[in-house]
Amino acid sequence: MINEDFLLSTALFQEMTKEDLPMALNCLHYYQRSYDKHETVLAAGQDIRFMGLVCKGSVTVERNDRWGNRMILTQAQTGGFFGEMYAMTPGIILPVDVVAAENCTVAFFEVSRLMHHQCSYPEVVGALTRNLLKIAIRKNLQLSNRSFHTAPRSIRERVLAYLNTMSLQNRSLNFDIPFDRQQLADYLNVERTALSKELKKMQNDGLIDCWKNHFRLLVPQEDDGTVPDPDAE
Repeated sequence: MINEDFLLSTALFQEMTKEDLPMALNCLHYYQRSYDKHETVLAAGQDIRFMGLVCKGSVTVERNDRWGNRMILTQAQTGGFFGEMYAMTPGIILPVDVVAAENCTVAFFEVSRLMHHQCSYPEVVGALTRNLLKIAIRKNLQLSNRSFHTAPRSIRERVLAYLNTMSLQNRSLNFDIPFDRQQLADYLNVERTALSKELKKMQNDGLIDCWKNHFRLLVPQEDDGTVPDPDAE
């Protein structure tokens, strides 16, 4: 069942009305499917035409090799998109797997139709194209952030780089991360055992407090647990 209010709240349908939505969905050949935890949503090696929107739950975008190694590149939670760059460029093989991180529901949109002028609603096409550009730019920024998190040589430096980014995004020294321990290890490209040991050392050294996926950054000065707004005067 289509949740119109949810779709209109997402980045793909910004600036659209309920009257615009049926035309947009018709243009994009919309369909929806549910997945169980750990089920593959998209597999590496595919030539895809549809991008995905997570309507419920979350998925991980990861690179898996034939030797069982996994590297998580990013995660898409409810309201997040994946596969848009490859869906817009048919013929480019998908190099990653998209896997359900939990039971989830995904909506798919054939955005390649926009690139080939296969939609007869010019105003809708214009809005969708602008929104797709914004989504692609945000995704590139996310992947750039990951390069900052994995560039340091030591596990501690990688953890601190990632936690610093999460703190800035949440504007707080207290926050939840979207990964469990194994997922965080795969995202930072380190061994889970080594990561767990380093997190304990960081707690003993007074750098962080953590419980499951909740973290608190400890800093020398006293504060109220919030990060100042950089735009404030």
